[in-house]
Amino acid sequence: MTGEREVIADGDSRAQAFLDGVGLRPVYPTPESRQALEGFDESLPRHGLGDQATIKLLDDLGSPGTVATNGGRYFGFVVGASLPVAAAAERLLLAWDNGAAAYVTGPSAAAIEKVAARWMLEILDLPSESAVGFTTSASTGTLIALIAARRTLLGRLGWDLDRRGTSGAPDIRIVTSDVAHISVTKAVRVLGFGLENVATVPSDEFGRLDASKLPAIDDHTIVVLQSGEVNTGESDPFRDVIAAAQAVGAWVHVDGAFGLWARASKHRAETDGVDAADSWTVDGHKWLNTPYDSAMVITRRSEDLVAAMQSDSPYAPSSPDAQKNLSLDFSRRARGVAIWAALRSLGRDGVAELIERTVDLAAVVADGLRDAGYSVLNRVVLNQVLFASDDDEGTLRILHAVQDSGKFWFGQTLWRGKVALRISVSSWRTTRDDVDQLIVMLALLRQSDS
Repeated sequence: MTGEREVIADGDSRAQAFLDGVGLRPVYPTPESRQALEGFDESLPRHGLGDQATIKLLDDLGSPGTVATNGGRYFGFVVGASLPVAAAAERLLLAWDNGAAAYVTGPSAAAIEKVAARWMLEILDLPSESAVGFTTSASTGTLIALIAARRTLLGRLGWDLDRRGTSGAPDIRIVTSDVAHISVTKAVRVLGFGLENVATVPSDEFGRLDASKLPAIDDHTIVVLQSGEVNTGESDPFRDVIAAAQAVGAWVHVDGAFGLWARASKHRAETDGVDAADSWTVDGHKWLNTPYDSAMVITRRSEDLVAAMQSDSPYAPSSPDAQKNLSLDFSRRARGVAIWAALRSLGRDGVAELIERTVDLAAVVADGLRDAGYSVLNRVVLNQVLFASDDDEGTLRILHAVQDSGKFWFGQTLWRGKVALRISVSSWRTTRDDVDQLIVMLALLRQSDS
């Protein structure tokens, strides 16, 4: 077996070589690279094949088969490239190899995540008394938030969910937009609310929940709003809906996976009133540009989250704000450290600059597409550009031409029954030259397709 230092050095060297190639490889792997991935389909070896041979195979076959989400010309799925400081922090965490359930399993991680939680509340301007759980994604965060919401509402109604379970419990209804993210629907299914127990509210032309069509709500209701609709980037009318919910004792959760970051910039007006909600979710790997597996669930009242997620035991006691008492995982990695590293490195001004610069670049893309004859279908209030050609067939032809070129990548969606294309500008690596070249390609494709 190769020595520990040599194996890790080999991995580091290959990782650095991979980063050196950012911008040089196709944005999406070639058919040949994808075909080569069949080389991983081996039988489980009886005798070990060795450390360096294993890392070599991982690099030789795996690296060419990756999507260049860490480059400046990837515009899919609201994914930012990992900031160097966040990636470096992750590498150091791997060397520490500590669990991050509580202080006793990793004092450094616990101390850093506590600071990261405080900084998150500050930069998003959310109530300082809130609890922050670092979790894998906003999808998991939404699941946790709905668990806490249901438990709290039932407790107020005199039902002990922990002891009595859901059988015979008062009905808790979900109210959300007809364009809510699929992760909300998934959480509703997984938690057994029942899709028939969900009231969907029509959205307006911009993708915002229409507050005038909000159904009757009461203290048996969880209202799920969103900041940053995935196609248009718009946010729901928080102030009006939250006021109506508070008047009757309903719970309001906000899916703010990327849109909530607008609060850290001059675009905070897009989230006006969101701080009055009961819970929020937000991703780091989107607009903060941290690695994947980095997100937060936040509840206004810390006791609501702690009571729902509490996992102390005689062999592993901890403080109420230990991360194992704020998220689903007991054996967990210190996801908040990359958040801390990004926030400390960028500071308030750096985060604002990242957000504002990418919003400005999205506006440049939208203007270029209009000039080229495309229909831009949204107002481009943040970093999302939704557009289409003359018909669905033409729109898809242009999409496939872009994707097949290997120079850029973005995906398709459906908007109001029509095929549309969605460009997300989220990466710290994306430059004006990147978007200018994208516009040139799309203009030429439009011209040749007409």
